[in-house]
Amino acid sequence: MVIADLLGVTRMTAVTVNDRGRISHWDDTAADLFGAARPQALGRPPGDLLRLPREHRGAFEPEAFGQVWCGACTLRRADNGEPAEIGWWIYPVEGAPGDHGVRVLALAADLRRLRRDGIGITVGDLLLAPPGVPGPAGAAALRPAAVRLLRVEPALAGPSPDGPDPFAGPFADRLAELLPALDPLVFGKIASQVLGLGCPAVSLGLTIRLPIVPHTEAAPAPAPTVPLPRPLTRAPADRPPRARRDLSHALEPLAFLGAASEQIGSSLDHLQAARTLAEVLVPRLADLAAVELLESVVTDSAPPADEVDETTPMRRVAVAHNDEAGRWDEAVPEGEPLSVPSRTPFVQAMRTGRPVHIPRVDDARRRLAAAFGARDLRPLFTGRALLVVPLIARGRVLGTFMLLRKPDRHGFDQLDLAMVDELARRAALCVDNGRLYRREVQVAEELQRSMLPDDPPDVAGARVRYRYRPAEQAAQVGGDWFDAIPLPGCRLGIVVGDVMGHGLTSAAIMGQLRTAVRTLAAEEMRPDRLLRQLDGLARRLGEDYLATCLIAVYDPVERRCTVASAGHVPPVLRTADGESRVLPVPPGVPIGVGGEPFETVEFKVEDGSRLVLCTDGLLERRDRDLDAGLEELRARLAESTADLDGTCDDLLDRLAGPTPADDIAIVAVGFDGIPLDDVVTWQLEAVPGSVPWIRAQVGARLADWGLHDLAETARLLVSELVTNALVHGAGSVGLRLIRGRGLLCEVHDDGADMPHLRHTEATDESGRGLQLVGHLAARWGTHRTAGGKVVWFEQRVPRR
Repeated sequence: MVIADLLGVTRMTAVTVNDRGRISHWDDTAADLFGAARPQALGRPPGDLLRLPREHRGAFEPEAFGQVWCGACTLRRADNGEPAEIGWWIYPVEGAPGDHGVRVLALAADLRRLRRDGIGITVGDLLLAPPGVPGPAGAAALRPAAVRLLRVEPALAGPSPDGPDPFAGPFADRLAELLPALDPLVFGKIASQVLGLGCPAVSLGLTIRLPIVPHTEAAPAPAPTVPLPRPLTRAPADRPPRARRDLSHALEPLAFLGAASEQIGSSLDHLQAARTLAEVLVPRLADLAAVELLESVVTDSAPPADEVDETTPMRRVAVAHNDEAGRWDEAVPEGEPLSVPSRTPFVQAMRTGRPVHIPRVDDARRRLAAAFGARDLRPLFTGRALLVVPLIARGRVLGTFMLLRKPDRHGFDQLDLAMVDELARRAALCVDNGRLYRREVQVAEELQRSMLPDDPPDVAGARVRYRYRPAEQAAQVGGDWFDAIPLPGCRLGIVVGDVMGHGLTSAAIMGQLRTAVRTLAAEEMRPDRLLRQLDGLARRLGEDYLATCLIAVYDPVERRCTVASAGHVPPVLRTADGESRVLPVPPGVPIGVGGEPFETVEFKVEDGSRLVLCTDGLLERRDRDLDAGLEELRARLAESTADLDGTCDDLLDRLAGPTPADDIAIVAVGFDGIPLDDVVTWQLEAVPGSVPWIRAQVGARLADWGLHDLAETARLLVSELVTNALVHGAGSVGLRLIRGRGLLCEVHDDGADMPHLRHTEATDESGRGLQLVGHLAARWGTHRTAGGKVVWFEQRVPRR
């Protein structure tokens, strides 16, 4: 259906663009169609005003696009943002007189109106119309119940091969009405160029329901017929051989597209998808194929660029050819970084979103040679057919691929161009999907890595080592977590947990639970109480907050380990003499279930013992259940004579499968204890004379330990804390001094009120004790005990 019929059923406008790339003509129909008044539109670039998709903006740039373009796209109106379905016919205009003559003529039509009920369209002698819409004389009407409009696409109608084009005259007359302000000479040249490029037309896709009537002797009156597309079916066995060959030949491009798409999409690696694209193109569609991607797509360091020019870095990621080996290695090397000049077909294809086809490359193609640096490629390119195709996915340019055919091979025909265009769309999606998958994996891994501890803490009396191995499916991050938390009194908290499920949600829940455990552990809670608090928090956060968890607290002074479990795998203890056993920890229920108490058990541990905690990913496999895995862990630990690092590596190598289905976390702790000579305890009488006495005792002990540099500050801080305990505390008062990685001093009393920093004025006579402690000590803090509280400070021991 050409413009003569189209203008009768839908709105159409003409927009012109001048030499400066600005809109020079804008009528009332354009204002109504695009939601922008004439003063708002004139003088503006069409790409800025019309909100065109990225791949269609280049059609308004004749110096880059260089050809007529027709197509449809949905864009947002400038006034209210509502979508408008527009059909475009955009013509480059050359040789217009004047400094600011017409360089682009764009015809636009409202395609949505063609889909509405109440519009009558005539196709030959058939009228597609609803009831009540009259048609031309002699036209047969097909009612809506019989006709369904499937597709409306802009097209170009070339000159009639049988003689003068009957639509040329009506088109020129109507175009003159759309452009009334043009000089007749200018208009005549524009109309002549447009008619030579192709008259605007619309391609319709229809389904027509044909009536089925019983057979009668009398022949029925002939009904209007419409040629219907013949469905592609399998050739029957009795079909003549030539017919079967013809059908097979017709189906071959579809089979190739299907097989090629399956190969390209078989990998989630975007670079592998690009390499496969080059391989499937040779030799079926080209003798050489080279894929170039934007550097940001190759490295996935940033989203694909919105605008592409000569400053956009690219990289050639794949080359395939059927020439002799090594012919193209130096000329078009794989992995080469590229900086492509703006005049080359590569930038032209990416800016316009359309393939650039050069039927025969000659010696004058200097712009093409500029894309390959200083290398003279004319002997390799001359006489070959060249096709440069953009890779565009989700409205963003990813790169291009180049196809070359040898001089003795026929050029790219319309079927080849259609196949390459379809393959480019599918390949671009595969490359972009691979890029997005890689980004998802990186985000998931980074999220999980940021929530897990880095290096083990350096604490007195214990050594800690970690091992973590993610599951084989990297994108399916899990919720396994582990931690080692230094606690007051030189104690060490060890935590291993496993959030149920996989994915980013599990990783986020893991991060919240790990933070909660670290916060609650500082409150000096017993492991069972900590688990109870964690369980209540998880139930308040949501039903999906389910996790197993095991908490162990090691006291290097008392040589005691306290353990509680919430449905987690029990730990394994190896004694100093090599005996290993699974600790009988009550299993409990997972965090988030509620309704059941948690129990704490205590174990005496000798110096030289080791404790191994892990998640079930280390123990469970398809050929081994949890109990069998736990027994194998115990046996391996008993046999191991390596250090902690070697033990962790050995457990991973021997117990974990080659492709673990679940994340694996291991924490190994070596119990060394703090020597008894490095710990001293005093009980004080609740009298003022105890302060100078304890100062003297602390000074003497530090002198015995060789910590003379710390003595003066330590005596001052001890005076402040003991005085506070005597004045504000209750019951008995005691002091403990521990020499470990630093010098730890603890003052405890039976009072329930916790001390806190106060803001003091210049005239206040008290209240500065804790401020002094905070200023002079490396760290300080408070925590509750079963019978009162402890206030402590720590000083750094100078390294010798």
